[in-house]
Amino acid sequence: MSEKQSVLPENFLWGGAVAANQCEGAYLEDGKGLSPVDILPDAAHGRWEALEHPMKTLETKYDFYPSHESIDFYHRYKEDIKLFAEMGFKCFRTSICWPRIFPNGDDMIPNEKGLEFYDNLFDECKKYGIEPLVTINHFDTPVELMKKYNGWKDRRCIDFYLRFCDVIFKRYKGKVKYWMTFNEINMILHIPFFGGGIDVTNEENPLQTKYQAAHHQLVASAMATKLGHEIDPENKIGCMLAAGQTYPYTCNPEDIWKSIEKNREGYFFIDIQSRGYYPSYSKRFFEENNIKLELHEGDEKVLRENTVDYISFSYYSSRLTSADPQNNSKTEGNVFSTMKNPYLQASEWGWQIDPLGLRITMNEIYDRYQKPLFIVENGLGAVDTVEPDGSINDDYRIEYLREHVREMKEAVLDGVELMGYTPWGCIDLISAGTGEMKKRYGFIYVDRDNDGNGTLERSRKKSFEWYKQVIASNGENIK
Repeated sequence: MSEKQSVLPENFLWGGAVAANQCEGAYLEDGKGLSPVDILPDAAHGRWEALEHPMKTLETKYDFYPSHESIDFYHRYKEDIKLFAEMGFKCFRTSICWPRIFPNGDDMIPNEKGLEFYDNLFDECKKYGIEPLVTINHFDTPVELMKKYNGWKDRRCIDFYLRFCDVIFKRYKGKVKYWMTFNEINMILHIPFFGGGIDVTNEENPLQTKYQAAHHQLVASAMATKLGHEIDPENKIGCMLAAGQTYPYTCNPEDIWKSIEKNREGYFFIDIQSRGYYPSYSKRFFEENNIKLELHEGDEKVLRENTVDYISFSYYSSRLTSADPQNNSKTEGNVFSTMKNPYLQASEWGWQIDPLGLRITMNEIYDRYQKPLFIVENGLGAVDTVEPDGSINDDYRIEYLREHVREMKEAVLDGVELMGYTPWGCIDLISAGTGEMKKRYGFIYVDRDNDGNGTLERSRKKSFEWYKQVIASNGENIK
C-alpha cells in the first residue's frame, strides 16, 4: 500500500483520549463526591493491594493521593483544548465524572456546578470544531454507592445510573453526539472496584457477584441506549471493550481451545451489547462455576431491543496463553498479565508491542459483529526525558503509534468499518493502574512527577508535530 493513498474516510475522527478521574483533579471542588481513584495511594504505597481491598482502603489514610490534583485539567482545560486544536483534533474522548454530577450516586438532584463544568468543556471543544466523545462511566462509580450498596452488585444502581444518563443526555443534547456507556466493561471481572464499585473481599462466590453486577451493567447499558436514542435520535451510543487478541502458545489444539476461552471472557460482554442476548457458551460456564444470575422480567427484552450503534475498544497489546501449567513465563499488560511472546518486544512496563495484533483484533471484532468500530485507546507508556533545551524526543512513541496506524489502515483495506482513532493519554496524566506520572503516553508533556511535584506547565513533545501531520494528511503521512 502506498503511504500517499488515503484509505480513511474524509470524516474520520482523529483525536485523543483521557478520563476525568485521571486528569481533572479538583477532587472535592464545587460539590464533587469521591471517585474510586480518590481513595487510592500511589504505587509506592500499595495501590494494587488497595484496589483489591477498597473498604479497607477507605479507612486508611495515605500521605499522597495522585488523583487529588492530577494534572489539574479541571482548571486548565481551555489551555489543553487549544493544544488539541493545534494538533488538528477532530474528536476528543473524555468522560463525565459521575460523582461530580451526583456526589453520592443516589442523589435526587444533580450538582449544578458539575454540570456547568462540562457545559463549558464541551463549548470549548465546539469552539475549535472538536467533537466530544463521552464515556458515561469510566471507572467512576461513586464511592458512596460502594459504601451503601456494594456498588453494582445491587440492582438499584441501574436506576441511579439511568438518572445520571437522563440528566446528561438532556443537558448536553446538541453538544455531545457520541457516547459510550461503560469504559472497558469487561474490567469488572478483573478490577471489580474500578469496574463496578464493588468490594468482593468477603463474598462467598466472588465470580457470582461479578457476573451479577455485570448483568446489572448490561441491562443499564441497554436502557441507557434506549433513553439516549429517545432523547436525541442523533445520538450514537457505543459499548467499550478492553481488547487484544489472545493467541495460542502453540498449535496444540489444547492451547487453541484455551485461547478461545480467554477471548470469550471479553467478547461475552460485547456479544450481549451488540447482539442483544447471552451467548450460547455462557450457559455451561455459569453452570460449571455455580453462577446463578437473577434476571428480572423484561431484562431479556431490553437487551434484545437496544443494541449499541458501534463498538469501541482499547488496544495496547495482544496476549498469549497456554494449556500447559508448566509454561509460566509471564509479563505485564493492560491489567491482564500474559505469557511472554518470543516474537514481540515489550515496553518498559512489560507490555508487549504488537502492531499487527491491532489489525488481527479489528478483523476479529468486525467479523464477529459487523458493526462500525472505534479505536478509543492505543498508546505507549514510557519515561520521557526533557532535554536541556526543553525538547522531548519521544521517537519510541512515534514508532509505536506509526506502526499501529499502519496496521489500522490495513484493517480498513481488509473491509473493517472504522469511525476514528483516539490514542490514549493525549496529554500526560495519572496512570490508573499504578498511580504513576512517569508512565507517560501524551503528545503533551505535563511537568509533574510521581510525588506530585512540578509546575504543571504544558509543553509539546516531538510526537506532537508528528501526530499533527498524520491528522492533516488523514493518515497518509505517517513517517
